[in-house]
Amino acid sequence: QVQLVESGGGLVQAGGSLRLSCAASGRTFSNYAMGWFRQPPGKEREFVAAISWRGGSTYYGDSVKGRFTNSRDNAKNTVYLHMNSLKPEDTAIYYCALRGIGTVVAVRGGYDYWGQGTQVTVSS
Repeated sequence: QVQLVESGGGLVQAGGSLRLSCAASGRTFSNYAMGWFRQPPGKEREFVAAISWRGGSTYYGDSVKGRFTNSRDNAKNTVYLHMNSLKPEDTAIYYCALRGIGTVVAVRGGYDYWGQGTQVTVSS
């Protein structure tokens, strides 16, 4: 089994920044991609970002391109989502997810393990 634990969420004013972290533990893979999804209140879970095993490929949802950056530290089994220029519409529960192979995808079904989520609230 794999455990994913997100941290770094909180309340921030519009225009501010946050950095989310996701630490993976448990079963190890030879390589794996990581993704971030979010679920705004009353809406479906949507893709935010993904990063390949070596970090050479990153992929972002249209609504966060140019504002969010994905990075990872494989020595720490941790991925990061750097969120800048936050908007009230970024308010959501943010989930990290692990895909048991190293290529990135933007669909929920492509991921095998999920964290419990961390709340991000952006005030106007």
